[in-house]
Amino acid sequence: MPPTELSYASKSAQYFTQARPEMLRFVPANCRRLLDVGCGTGIFGSAVKQDRQIEVWGVEPIASAAAIAADKLDRVITGPFGPETDLPAGAFDCIVFNDVLEHMVEPELALRYAKSLLSAGGTIVASIPNVRYFPVLWQLGALGNWEYEDRGILDRTHLRFFTKSSILRMFYEEGYAVRSISGINLYEGVPNVRRRLWFVYRVVNVLFLGKFSDLKFLQFAVVAEPIATR
Repeated sequence: MPPTELSYASKSAQYFTQARPEMLRFVPANCRRLLDVGCGTGIFGSAVKQDRQIEVWGVEPIASAAAIAADKLDRVITGPFGPETDLPAGAFDCIVFNDVLEHMVEPELALRYAKSLLSAGGTIVASIPNVRYFPVLWQLGALGNWEYEDRGILDRTHLRFFTKSSILRMFYEEGYAVRSISGINLYEGVPNVRRRLWFVYRVVNVLFLGKFSDLKFLQFAVVAEPIATR
């Protein structure tokens, strides 16, 4: 069994079947062929096909999930995402990374490779967890806890952690212009924390002119495109 299979062997089947309907609106309207990196069982790609009537390819390192996705998408490649994947250059109008980049040792290399696969005017769409999420900071700062879990921001298979600023920096350093970065999956309360504390956070955020607004988002949705170079 490959190392990737071993790493994810304990995951429930539900882990690979995330629909992610909140990400559909970020797929550009002019997209005709989409590549879903880390497509899981193909739920998101299938939703895009139904919504847009477009061609969707997938790349998935977990063979059992890829086999299911193959029945839903136009083509699925089993294996890691990189130059060895042997995807056609300039063939995709949009490449999607839904909570995938944080599972990579070097996500920068994935973004670098993705540039070669995009068509003229092509777009990257990515959902990336926000480690500055209030519940995570509360556990770490107030309670001194940093406990890995089976899913979520502290998923034990996450290899990298991001904030809004580090996301922007990564894309910029890899030659992308970020057209939008939007907080998604808003959290309005914190388990085991008094309502008064959440109220204090909101007051402090107002006083600091929204400097801490990112703390209430589980993830950020990024839309980026390569910067044109001579």
